[in-house]
Amino acid sequence: MFKTLDDLDPEQRVLVRLDLNSPVEDGVAQDNRRFERHAETVRDLADAGHRVALMAHQGRPGDDDFVSLESHADILADHAGVDVEFVDSTFGQTALDAIRDLDAGDVLLLENTRMTDDELPEREPQEHAESEFVRTLAPEFDAYVNDAYSAAHRAHASLVGFPLVLPAYAGRVMVSEYEANSAIATKEFEGNVTMVVGGTKATDVISVMNAIGDKVDTFCLGGIAGELFLRAAGYPVGEDIEGMDLFDDQWESNHETIEALLDERGDQIELAVDLAYEDENDERAESRVDIITEKDRAFLDVGSETVTEYDPIVRDSEAVFVKGALGLFEDERFAVGTVGILEAIADTDCFSVVGGGDTSRAIGMYDLSESDFSHVSIAGGAYIRALTGEPLVAVELLKQE
Repeated sequence: MFKTLDDLDPEQRVLVRLDLNSPVEDGVAQDNRRFERHAETVRDLADAGHRVALMAHQGRPGDDDFVSLESHADILADHAGVDVEFVDSTFGQTALDAIRDLDAGDVLLLENTRMTDDELPEREPQEHAESEFVRTLAPEFDAYVNDAYSAAHRAHASLVGFPLVLPAYAGRVMVSEYEANSAIATKEFEGNVTMVVGGTKATDVISVMNAIGDKVDTFCLGGIAGELFLRAAGYPVGEDIEGMDLFDDQWESNHETIEALLDERGDQIELAVDLAYEDENDERAESRVDIITEKDRAFLDVGSETVTEYDPIVRDSEAVFVKGALGLFEDERFAVGTVGILEAIADTDCFSVVGGGDTSRAIGMYDLSESDFSHVSIAGGAYIRALTGEPLVAVELLKQE
């Protein structure tokens, strides 16, 4: 497949690409699962005596979360159990001096890659390999390690330029994410395969459903996608109401695909039979879908009866893939759908992948254990592409001899 950290020669000068993109409050990065995951790669490299320089991005120019990586270094150091020095330069003289001063086992985090002009444009790998960014940094290193699976669908300089000019290896996160997220496209399962589909980005999951329908026995729907499918089935939901812009644009873009999926694969698609909303007392209330006459309120979760119907489907599956939450689980009142499905998966010994940063957060929020799932992905867009078997440009470059 591709070379990993275990294939590195001893005491190398190693340039490592991580994905530490995180929520930011008052200019400071907030701890999340990505730091914990990437810490294994950083710790293994430091313990092996390599001289390690790390690259990562945060936000995009013009956005509120486009900040320095200085606070990221402290969080990563806490998780990795090693000192992580920070330098406020990506490939300037200050960065080069700090790289050259590294001793065996030292770890250095360079400044936000997106603060360089060469990083962001989507270009061919060879163009990026010839950029000033890559040409300046590459001679300082013996090897390049890509651990940023969640950004592997991006053709950015730090992801696709360096593998063309340095021996390239996959980090621990890259390996585990690739193997788990590609399973639906690459593995053969003897029993039923179920995919739980939710979240707010219906366009993404609808494209997945269309692409992998032959590999999935049952789709259990909730979230925005679930409402749009109910709308296609003739129920008066899946529409925007005042102050909402979640449904109508996505309906316009996807209704033909949704209608075709219902027509061609209706026996594979399970829709919610009830939906939950906030009543006049700010409490959770539920309504059966078949008695709704018009949408006059926001629906924030699938209902309890829907969870009861989805539960045995999950428990009877050999493999379950989750993409997107079934409701607004951040509010405990509307976590019934998402948590109920996660609990059902956790109670079985099926192969399971929970994908998407938002959905995976529910595991920690509601005291579930990651060890009860085969894999909890930290990827979003890359996970979507992997589910459909679509190549990820940065992964394909790691496979090159």
